[in-house]
Amino acid sequence: MTDRREAVRQNALYLQHVRPIDPEEIAEYVEGQAHPAVVRQLLREEAPDLGLIERDDGTFVPVSDEPVPQRTDAIREFPPRYVRRLDDWLAERYGPNWHEGASGDLLRSTLRRTKAQYLEGGPVTYDEDVAASYAIYHLPGYYAAIQYALDDLAERGLFERHLRVLDVGAGVGGPALGLFDYLPDDALIEYHAVEPSAAADVLDAMLEETGRNVHATVHRTTAEDFEPTDGTDDGTYDLVLACNVLSELDEPVAVARRYIDALAEDGSLLAMAPADRETAIGLREIERALEDGSSGGRADDIDADEHRSVTVYGPMVRLWPGEHPTDRGWSFDVRPDLAVPSVQSRLDDAADDPDHAPGEFENVDVQFAYSILRTDGTRHTDVSLDTGQWAKMAEMDRHVSNRIDLVAAKVSRSLSEGGALSEENATQRGGQADDPNPLFKITDGSESRDHYAVVTKETALNRPLIEADYGDLLAFESVLALWNDDEAAYNLVVDEETIVDPLA
Repeated sequence: MTDRREAVRQNALYLQHVRPIDPEEIAEYVEGQAHPAVVRQLLREEAPDLGLIERDDGTFVPVSDEPVPQRTDAIREFPPRYVRRLDDWLAERYGPNWHEGASGDLLRSTLRRTKAQYLEGGPVTYDEDVAASYAIYHLPGYYAAIQYALDDLAERGLFERHLRVLDVGAGVGGPALGLFDYLPDDALIEYHAVEPSAAADVLDAMLEETGRNVHATVHRTTAEDFEPTDGTDDGTYDLVLACNVLSELDEPVAVARRYIDALAEDGSLLAMAPADRETAIGLREIERALEDGSSGGRADDIDADEHRSVTVYGPMVRLWPGEHPTDRGWSFDVRPDLAVPSVQSRLDDAADDPDHAPGEFENVDVQFAYSILRTDGTRHTDVSLDTGQWAKMAEMDRHVSNRIDLVAAKVSRSLSEGGALSEENATQRGGQADDPNPLFKITDGSESRDHYAVVTKETALNRPLIEADYGDLLAFESVLALWNDDEAAYNLVVDEETIVDPLA
């Protein structure tokens, strides 16, 4: 078989630059007249190394070197094929009416208990029941969230069609499925998942729905124990995912550094976390601890000099050379709700206990914090400012009560409720015409206190602030700087005298 495999490889290497590779043609060249089906299987196994994709007609061609285009549409639903596969998996384990009776009660009580443990900051053990309830509740949102985060890479042409992916703490597979659906049909993915818990059983089932050019392997071990060379031959990856896992690790910075060292020279690490205060702030602390020169918290006892240089690609900005933020760092994105998938509605509709509120087991919010890190110095927004023209947030105290010019990125949707900031309404959608005083978190990467832009008088000249997307860079002209004692933060008042311009 080794000689046959090598013969297939050599023929493929020759033909890939001549014409599409047909297994039936290669079968004729292999000594002993190998069956075309055997040749096809060997080509599939060798495809990642040879850089080949399999087409609908059964032939193989080299993967394109064109970057992946940016997605243009909002994600409206968790695809039905994934919902059906999850439904089938649940039926295999709990019976066809898994949402009813004792099994339904078990899944609902498990979900309630797991949510309570998470909110209390306690550890969660992922047995089969927890994995099942987690998949029902979280798969759709995680599937959508990662695609919005990937836009930042695709927008700059940094997302290649041939990808070696390492998914650390892959869970039940939401981010993986979102990644695969973001990529075009002619992409080639060598995917390695690291997941030690029972969630890997769900992941295995969901991976059955992926295309022929997704070459997936699930490694049932911990993030701490996995060796990058157990995946790719050279132990390097174009994209490392650490989605909703870092907050569960004892030494998140050390683990993240280890996998940053496994990035290809132009690779990216995408870390994600839920939008709640503790995990979102925790993600930002990890980001800052990993960044060169940062004084970020949660810095585990490791020597940064032994590791590769880290640059924050986005969505947080660093507009002032040598400056790094030390503010609270609670920032997250909010995107349109998804349609309620049938696995959630069935579980919710079957609940009949007195404590149940309709919609308790439906979760279609898409709210997430994320960080993209690279080692090649590339930033999504590469700007260097001059204090002779622009105010710096690190020096905002001396600008209080003055009108100033400022450049900053918008890093929240509207957080206002009648113009007042509160953490309780921080997940509110905003920026609509009926929002009396839209308020947005902004950053220039130098601040030690939170900064918020609050619109007290909307005009055509300052409307770009309201219309800007999460992470967009804006120039503020004649914005009034004030100190908010109640919130221990700076308010930048945007009124009829203020002009806001988007910066490309």
